[in-house]
Amino acid sequence: MSNLDRQATPSLCGGRAFVVAEPVRELLSPRRVPLGESSEVRRLLPNLGRRMVGAWAFVDHYGPDDIADEPGMQVPPHPHMGLQTVSWLHEGEVLHRDSTGSRQTVRPRELGLMTSGRAISHSEESPRPHARYLHGAQLWVALPDAHRHIDPHFEHHADLPTVTAPGLTATVILGDLDGAVSPGAAYTPLVGADLTLTAGAEASVPLDPDWEYAVLAMSGETHVDGVPVLPGSMLYLGCGRTALPLRAASDAALMLLGGEPFEEEIVMWWNFVGRSHEEIEAARTDWTTGTRFGEVHGYDGGRLPAPELPPVALKPRGRVR
Repeated sequence: MSNLDRQATPSLCGGRAFVVAEPVRELLSPRRVPLGESSEVRRLLPNLGRRMVGAWAFVDHYGPDDIADEPGMQVPPHPHMGLQTVSWLHEGEVLHRDSTGSRQTVRPRELGLMTSGRAISHSEESPRPHARYLHGAQLWVALPDAHRHIDPHFEHHADLPTVTAPGLTATVILGDLDGAVSPGAAYTPLVGADLTLTAGAEASVPLDPDWEYAVLAMSGETHVDGVPVLPGSMLYLGCGRTALPLRAASDAALMLLGGEPFEEEIVMWWNFVGRSHEEIEAARTDWTTGTRFGEVHGYDGGRLPAPELPPVALKPRGRVR
């Protein structure tokens, strides 16, 4: 998934200085951003008040959109480095192509996981024909320095582990939760899980008190630790919790995101995660000149041009503005 904002601004994140060490209930409002020709996303991370949750550095929520008479998702070939992209659908399908030769249709509750490593490019589009509705989330995970230059690769996992309790099913997308471990490659201690609750359910999800967490509401209404969270919003929870109480006011779905606070300070600009201005500038030049990021075959259209860099040097800083 690309950041298609033509006025791309740097996000300076990471480090432990601004990690909230105790439990909090910080409701994050989204920013609406156009996605391709006919879609719009609600961007929750990076946010004015919160840049990362563990290694999770970018979160978009989109839909449910009626695309019966629309092209749906149409994201041209674009580059990534220093991160993983996580595609997660509740409705619809997304056709993924990338410069390693991968071609895969991702369907609801299947994990599409692309590890960019040093450099990759990819496209995403709604297949033709496609389902009427499109609803999902796109997320990025920042890679730590020890792994950010690895070979790029794509994984598709249709069979994911679950954790259940009365009225609750938790599908482990990435990382681990309550002993259930996703088959997707993870390079820092983290969790991404899809939680579905039936109306009236009251449940508790076990957490690691040393990790920080947030919850993204996908559908329905859920009270998360007593706070009502509606679709398209995110509740940041801080650290220091051993369990998270949930109560569903209706049939509902959430995404639980968390992990060990990301210790390294990073620079995130457009579709790149690096450590310095010079690194980001070199990546932009390589994409513009057609080197390093490879070529995506099969997409009907041109590549996505890179926006202009800001006039001041990018510097890695802390986790909040």
